[in-house]
Amino acid sequence: MQNKITKLLMVLFILFSFTSCELVGDIFQAGMGVGIFLVVFIIAIIIWIFAKFFKR
Repeated sequence: MQNKITKLLMVLFILFSFTSCELVGDIFQAGMGVGIFLVVFIIAIIIWIFAKFFKR
């Protein structure tokens, strides 16, 4: 009985650890998308400022 419980707990632990790795990967992918968006947004603002500055 003790051996079956130990095996079951090990299987559950492995399954939960794999899904958590997938979750962390998804979070980093979302963060990367937001980071790319912010970089493009900041570059657009800098270009807009330079365009306003040199337009005079």
